[in-house]
Amino acid sequence: MPRAVKVQPAVMLEAVQEVAVYVHRFHNLDLFKQGWYRIKITVRWEDNENSAFGIPARIVQYEAPDLDQSSICGVWKIDDTENSFSTQTFRIKYARQDVYLCMMVSFNLSRSKSVDLTTNGVILKFELIYASTLENGADVQASLDASPAAIHEFRIPPKALLGLHSYCPVHFDALHAVLVDVSVHVSLLKAATAASKGFSGVASQDVKDIMLVRALLDSRNLLLEDLRKINKAVNEAIDTSDFVSKMNDGNLINFVVRANDFAIDGDNLGQGKPQNGLEGGNGTQNIRDAEKLHSLSQNELLDCFHSLGDQLYYLWKIFLKIHRENKTEILEFLRNTWAKDRKSEWSIWMMYSKVEMPHHYINSGGSDESSKRGMHKRVASLWKLPEEPLEAAISCAELHRRSIAQMRINNRSIQDMQIFGDPLRIPVVLVERVMNVPRRSTSEISLMRHVGFVDSHSLTNGPSSDTLSKKSAPQSYVRVLKIVVFVHGFQGHHLDLRLVRNQWLLIDPKVEFLMSEVNEDKTSGDFKEMGHRLAQEVISFVKSKMDKVTKYGILGDIKLSFVGHSMGNLIIRAAIADSSMEPYLRHLHTYVSVSGPHLGYIYSSNSLFNSGMWFLKKLKGTQCIHQLTCTDDPDLQKTFLYKLCKKKTLEHFRNVILISSPQDGYVPYHSARIESCQAASHDTSKKGKMFLEMLNACLDQIRANPSERRVFMRCDVNFDATAHGKNLNSFIGRAAHIEFLDSDIFARFIMWSFPDLFR
Repeated sequence: MPRAVKVQPAVMLEAVQEVAVYVHRFHNLDLFKQGWYRIKITVRWEDNENSAFGIPARIVQYEAPDLDQSSICGVWKIDDTENSFSTQTFRIKYARQDVYLCMMVSFNLSRSKSVDLTTNGVILKFELIYASTLENGADVQASLDASPAAIHEFRIPPKALLGLHSYCPVHFDALHAVLVDVSVHVSLLKAATAASKGFSGVASQDVKDIMLVRALLDSRNLLLEDLRKINKAVNEAIDTSDFVSKMNDGNLINFVVRANDFAIDGDNLGQGKPQNGLEGGNGTQNIRDAEKLHSLSQNELLDCFHSLGDQLYYLWKIFLKIHRENKTEILEFLRNTWAKDRKSEWSIWMMYSKVEMPHHYINSGGSDESSKRGMHKRVASLWKLPEEPLEAAISCAELHRRSIAQMRINNRSIQDMQIFGDPLRIPVVLVERVMNVPRRSTSEISLMRHVGFVDSHSLTNGPSSDTLSKKSAPQSYVRVLKIVVFVHGFQGHHLDLRLVRNQWLLIDPKVEFLMSEVNEDKTSGDFKEMGHRLAQEVISFVKSKMDKVTKYGILGDIKLSFVGHSMGNLIIRAAIADSSMEPYLRHLHTYVSVSGPHLGYIYSSNSLFNSGMWFLKKLKGTQCIHQLTCTDDPDLQKTFLYKLCKKKTLEHFRNVILISSPQDGYVPYHSARIESCQAASHDTSKKGKMFLEMLNACLDQIRANPSERRVFMRCDVNFDATAHGKNLNSFIGRAAHIEFLDSDIFARFIMWSFPDLFR
């Protein structure tokens, strides 16, 4: 009678994914409604309807919210039915209000065998819950349980699940402009082991267990490396004596030696699929390598699992302790790292190039006849215009958009789903860095000098005693006053550029901003008058801010920047040309032109828009439209736009950024970019000569003297045309013109890629 075979229990190795979310501060940038707010957080596996949500496992309140009792309603809570966590309910009363929440919640997600860990990430969801200030007590809580006012989701890719420490700014949407300072910390930890009956052997389940142990090894190494970086950033000593003793495990050392001989990616976890779900790759080879590691006995593998699990748990506890003691320093360190990574991460939607600015398009000196004789020679020798620059820009962006469709992104960084959720719907930005050449005349001396110290008295009455004694004052008392002025366009509103303003505030929270209102409902008149009104508004604002600074400290420097949309850019230039602005010219810093008609509408090719302008000129008598089309004077050289281009307005800025869109039918493409066009280069009439003189005058101002440093960029924004639909706005080109005001993603890309220009 054959002897019975003893069945050995097979050990099931289980791991748990821990996602810790630290909520530091709720900063109200621009909420339109006062009221009661709270943040609800949930964590779940991606693309798995049947998978359970992450379970809130640990909540630590670092310190009490810095609010009086009348501004707090209830306490934080956990909803067991949906496994969500909600912060305390707090009251928002005014713009730029801070609420420090200072709490960490940790979610545990089971790494189920049914979850494809090669492609499945984790979705982190933030919901903004709102209730009116008219409600109190139970009514507030009932209202807060209603649908969220706004949602912002993030994705943690498979690679990042092995280990991640990242800053995660939550912005919600344009109607709920807030900043929630959040950091996300992810690690793989062991769970309890279970035994199931079965035959031991080289089975696929065993391969997955080996891959899981390898994932724990990778996670341990990542956590150890991140701890070293954090330790260096916060200058906190880490006691690793117990950890070192735990590393001296013979089975583990043997496993590490064998594992390092094979190219096994911890994020593949034996699924037999290559990373990102692409065809081909080395997924099959990974399984074969893992099978070779099966030479370890079951007990040896279990020892490795427990040893690595203990080490990870020990390191995770060290991190949580250090984080609680250094929460602000760690958040600042992660935020700085996040800011440095923006340009590289968002480069998916950005294309960079460098071009040399032409000396001149024509020789503007001499008689009309000599200019006509030399025109073809001059244009051909200095700069060759592309045949169809507008169509070329659209084609280039569309080709780049198609390449984005082929990408599979699985990196070790958290992904903002407002951008990564549908990559094809995101604007493509072509950044053209224009390399300046010296001006043709060395006798031209810019008014821009090294900016010296100034106070509110020195601009009108000479230097004050405070200014003269400032050099001996402590550096901490000296403040740089940074002011940004936002100017709307034709029939616009002073809040039109609020999304760009909000991004600027995120880059530099200390900036003072002026949303110009002085020309609201007055944009049909004379540009010179609008410019004078803006100049007076700016001067009054600057002086009030200077007086405030000098009251509490010493004013060291002023950086005055401008952002204009559409026709507002000509109002800005008219204001700078106003004589009252002369004392402030040396303090001009950055100029951002969003679709500005700097060269007017002389060569506008949009027949429908031209018809609308004709109507405004003939039937409405709109003076600014006459000035934009250079029909305000029979003598072209006496028109407003010609004289404005001859005045020194652009040369005073250290940074000039021209933002345009080839899809914008309201502003001629060449006019927004301050460059020539085919129609102008072939026009030998007086109008053509005048246009090229205007162009040369503008470019002369942007060219830097050898002793100066000036940044000049052109940024083409190509929006997703399918989002606009087929309607009249798209047909006449208005959709893209207004998209600059309705979307801030293009501003995020440009401003965070070149943050030094906005500080």
